[in-house]
This record gives sequence, structure tokens and C-alpha cells, in this order.
Amino acid sequence: MGMPVSIHLRGDGADTTRSAQAVQAAFETFREMDDIFSTYRPQSQLRRLRRDEIGLEACSPLLVDSMALGELAARVTLGAFTTLLPTGDGDLAFDPTGLVKGWAVDLACGHLSDLPGVSWCINAGGDLRVGAHPDLPRHGPGSITWQVGVEDPGDRTRVARAIALSEGAVATSGTAARGAHLYDPSTDWMVDRAGSVTVTGPTLLWADIWATALFVGGLPTREAFEAQAVGYASFTL
Repeated sequence: MGMPVSIHLRGDGADTTRSAQAVQAAFETFREMDDIFSTYRPQSQLRRLRRDEIGLEACSPLLVDSMALGELAARVTLGAFTTLLPTGDGDLAFDPTGLVKGWAVDLACGHLSDLPGVSWCINAGGDLRVGAHPDLPRHGPGSITWQVGVEDPGDRTRVARAIALSEGAVATSGTAARGAHLYDPSTDWMVDRAGSVTVTGPTLLWADIWATALFVGGLPTREAFEAQAVGYASFTL
């Protein structure tokens, strides 16, 4: 999806062969998602579908699922998140990019979560999901904690806040890195204000969706987040 992805493992006595196989399988998940959803690759299923070269029946079930996820995200965020995005040709087209990254990370985590003695972190373009084998403690002695830095959107050389995480996801949306790239359906314009919103929670799929929605949306979206996003928290910089 046009971004760097890295996988990091920590743990004493890990089976290196098994770990390498799990990491390879996780990266295969990203390649599969890229083949389906890439907006950069002309022959991705998404691009071919948008050109009417293929129908939904010829696409991966994941693409069909992404449509349902997009509809759900639009509904719970009161329209602040959308999968109908500008194409550059003056129209809107189905583009689930805003949810695919987090979703792909969550799917890839399934290959890592059963590695004995291992804690892991997947970083996809600066958004992260951290986890560990079920037998590893999440707190206290024996737990493995990752320090996740959130950059200052006004000075990208500075870490504004550090989050200690043994399990969960961190997603940040804003304009500091990529400029005005987040679309506001209510105004039909890209949001160009400064700042960022960071969301933490159990999955990167929904942390990323809510980070985008909270940056784009107003008070009703924030109230929806507080009421519906159980297990998630946010802060604004």
C-alpha cells in the first residue's frame, strides 16, 4: 500500500526457525492484501473492479468484506469516516485504503500470536499493533513492554508522548507527514488543519478508523467515540 512495514520480535529462547516462518507468513498476508486493495498497482483487484474489468464475484471475499466494514465505519462514526474518496478526476470511488492498513496488520498478527515466549510488534507506516503469546504476562515480572513514541505534529523531530504497551494498537492521523490527505465527506474537501489525533485500543483496524474519524469529524463524532468505542482511548496534539 505504498508504505514501509516492519515486524519485530522479542523473547528469550524463541524458536528462530518457527519465528522466521511466522514472519514470512505475516508478510505474505501483506502481499495478499496489496494484490487485492492496492490503489497503486494497476492490476490489483480493486483497480480492476473500479475499471469494470471484473465483477465482485471474481474478487476475493476480503474485498466484499471491506465494503461491509466501510459501511459499518461510516455508520458508527456518523459519516466522518468514508470509503468513498476522490479519485483526482472529479468524482468519488470506492477506496477502502483508510481501513485496509489496520485490518492487514490485525490479520498478519494471527501468524505471530502463537509463538511461545515471544512478544511482537508490527509497524505499518507508523501505526502499530503489539502482542504476545498468551502464556506471557501482560504486566509485572516477565512481561515485555514496548515504548511507542508519538511524534509532535508541530516538530516531527520530537516525541511528544510515549506509550508503554504490552498488548494493543496505536494509530495516529493528521497532516504533518502527508499534508492534507484526509477527506471530509461533510465539506467535500481535504482537511488541512494542523495537529493530530492518536487512538489506542485492542485492534489497529478500529484504532485507525477512529483516529481518522476524530481528526475529520466534529463534536458528534467525538461523542459517538466516547459512547461506542469500548476499550479505546484518544488524545489530540
